[in-house]
Amino acid sequence: MQTNFTTEQLQDPAIARSNEVLRACVHCGFCTATCPTYAVLGDELDSPRGRIYLIKDMLEKGRPADEKTVKHIDRCLSCLACMTTCPSGVHYMHLVDHARAHIERTYKRPLSDRLLRWGLARVLPYPTRFRLALLGAKLGRPFRALMPDARLRAMLDMAPNHIPPVSRNDDPQVFAPQGPRKMRVALMTGCAQRAVNTDINDATIRLLRRLGAEVVIAQGQGCCGALTHHMGKTRESHASAARNIHAWHAELQGAGLDAIVINTSGCGTTVKDYGHMFRNDPLAEKAQAVAAIALDVSEVLMKLDLPERPTQGMKVAYHAACSLQHGQKIKTFPKDLLARAGFDVVEPRDSHLCCGSAGTYNLMQPEISNVLKSRKVAALEAPAPDVIAAGNLGCMMQIGSGTQVPVVHMVELLDWATGGPKPRALSP
Repeated sequence: MQTNFTTEQLQDPAIARSNEVLRACVHCGFCTATCPTYAVLGDELDSPRGRIYLIKDMLEKGRPADEKTVKHIDRCLSCLACMTTCPSGVHYMHLVDHARAHIERTYKRPLSDRLLRWGLARVLPYPTRFRLALLGAKLGRPFRALMPDARLRAMLDMAPNHIPPVSRNDDPQVFAPQGPRKMRVALMTGCAQRAVNTDINDATIRLLRRLGAEVVIAQGQGCCGALTHHMGKTRESHASAARNIHAWHAELQGAGLDAIVINTSGCGTTVKDYGHMFRNDPLAEKAQAVAAIALDVSEVLMKLDLPERPTQGMKVAYHAACSLQHGQKIKTFPKDLLARAGFDVVEPRDSHLCCGSAGTYNLMQPEISNVLKSRKVAALEAPAPDVIAAGNLGCMMQIGSGTQVPVVHMVELLDWATGGPKPRALSP
């Protein structure tokens, strides 16, 4: 794609990077075939190619974002299926992230939108605040029909029936391996996950220790910054990321780390991109060092040689989170691990399509999100599985709200198969 940025514009590193991305695009349209929003809405401007044109026009002219551009960029899930499909290697993620930051700086949203985004940015990344919000949502659920905004109704629907107690395993500490130490890893405990489903981190710690890993919960870590990053709130997202970089780099320089283990794939995609996010920052070297050892939990488990187990007699429908299969290009490890643990693994049709969760997307675009959820649930239920497994909390909550089939994290099943407790979702 031909671009016409001025020499002065290209002095801005963000513009320079977007220029590289735009020039890689050859207008082929392959991306439209795998874009969930284009499949639902049928509008060229709700496809990656259409959004690329909108972003190019906005950035080249150096103009503030307009309502039309904002509408179509907001509808993007950032599922990154387009990046998997693209034959030209267009790094759409960096381009749309830049566009969102530009929108945040130059466009004044309606008051209701501003309040919603302000609230999400100041609640979801903080486990204690999020717990209180979930409790409030449970109390407000009987009044759901009175809510005039579909986004507010979506927030009430998100609250789980059971809010787990705080897990002390998420506190800063070191867990010794069971048996000889094979590696030393830091576990990212996350933010929303610590409020909504503490079983995931607990199961991850047990499993890693059982397989010979020393597990560190680093002092000072917290939200990865993805939630605010995808809202274009660069200052907030970089502040969150910087805290993690300092926390993990201190461990790396201290007793050392072989990996930073991340069991929520949306967070993993962001942490692995810290080097790019901080490329022009004094933290650049530390950010790159942290990003270089960030691994999804499935990548670490493949290194630790999960033992093979006899068949469990349980059919598992595996849901491939977009951030894992498209963002991190990890497609086979989770299925391989589940099969090695004795589960009968089936993958649904159209497994490349998003479930509609996408961070806060299901709260901000509930109508589109619900269509995608219904399609995903139907595909997952088709092979009549005993359980649905995923590697991302947001996907688990989204899918779980539309099915009676138990939904668990992959590590919960692997922990159970190797001697841990039966996942809570599978208990009567």
